[in-house]
Amino acid sequence: MTRRETMPNAHVAGQGHLGPEDEALVSRRTKALGPAYRLFYETPVHLVRGEGVWLYDKDGTAYLDTYNNVACVGHCHPRVVEAMSRQAATFASHTRYLHDGILTYAERLLATFPAALSHVMFTCTGSEANDLALRIAREHTGATGIIVTENAYHGVTASIAELSPSLGAGVPLGAHVRTVPAPDPARFGDDPGAGFAAAVQSAIDDLLRHGIRPAALLVDTIFSSDGIFADPPGFLAPAVEVIRKAGGLFIADEVQPGFARTGAAMWGFERHGLIPDMVSLGKPMGNGYPVAGLVLKPEVVAEFGARARYFNTFGGNAVAAATAGAVLDVIEDEGLMENARATGAYLADGLRDLAGHHDCLGTVRGAGLFIGADIERDGGPDAALARRIVNDLRAKHVLISATAKAGNVLKIRPPLVFSRANADVFLGRLGAVLAAV
Repeated sequence: MTRRETMPNAHVAGQGHLGPEDEALVSRRTKALGPAYRLFYETPVHLVRGEGVWLYDKDGTAYLDTYNNVACVGHCHPRVVEAMSRQAATFASHTRYLHDGILTYAERLLATFPAALSHVMFTCTGSEANDLALRIAREHTGATGIIVTENAYHGVTASIAELSPSLGAGVPLGAHVRTVPAPDPARFGDDPGAGFAAAVQSAIDDLLRHGIRPAALLVDTIFSSDGIFADPPGFLAPAVEVIRKAGGLFIADEVQPGFARTGAAMWGFERHGLIPDMVSLGKPMGNGYPVAGLVLKPEVVAEFGARARYFNTFGGNAVAAATAGAVLDVIEDEGLMENARATGAYLADGLRDLAGHHDCLGTVRGAGLFIGADIERDGGPDAALARRIVNDLRAKHVLISATAKAGNVLKIRPPLVFSRANADVFLGRLGAVLAAV
């Protein structure tokens, strides 16, 4: 076995209630961080280190990470850590000095995009990248209306939280925002593309009735918060045509599906045979180091650039550029796009086999190493059962989450170094959980 396929020999601690030390941590967390933060799982996990697809708690218990795309090339990948530490020990500053590191990375990154997308602007987070995209879209179109899906998540800045209905009722949508249903074949039938485009047109019509011109359609190209919808390839194209006909732009949020995750291409939008006007990048870009960006067509940013300067103290700093460059090296040198395709297909097949034996496991869908699986009971979504499965897997030292407006879709999104051997561990433990429920 390779290093990333090896099952670690770890002490297995008992599960259930938190011990005194972790209870104290929860208490300190509440006092120091306030009430808005949330922890994963009914029994939170106290993690202290990571390696590859494994995370370890303070007792040395190993947890299989089947959820975390932030560390896209695996937790603490030695090549990424080395590049980060080497640059941090050499020079770290922003983009207002000449430095070839950021230019070398920018040129490498842009080479992975269609030629029409030939500028990149750097930020620290995906939230900032989407916020910048919103500013540019408004400047370019002179309009303000934005269309998103009904359970979208695009970030946490004030402007972007207004476009993120998944944050909950406590974060109201802006008056300039309209939501549309996700392109779910269960809702739109055999042609989700036509149904989704019709919904976008209806949203445009409603904006116009209220005197608001549409500036952009913004979607996560795998619709992860809505329940994960990847197929059929090409279904996004009609909706993009509709928004452009109305004078708006198409912004592809690639924070989650980007960087080879879908297995078919470097970017999720490529599966749909179209070229966005802007593409936002985030989480996986630095394997955990805070680096993000916005890739865009030159003509889209021309007016914005003529009228306003853009500066971000840490966005695109020298350490960020070195770290992000190492992530590209690993994706290319370790063949992680192909691994996402092959291992993802193997994992999806295994899930469908489990679905044949357990009625509560419904439709399995996705692309590469981004998979959603419906949890159902009596013909409908069952969020409570999905939560139970997620927590029971945590008790078996497997970390996943659930997504979708109904909260009933298992969200399976491991680091790109996930192997068939790791998939077998996951499928075995999921099978045991499903048998128990």
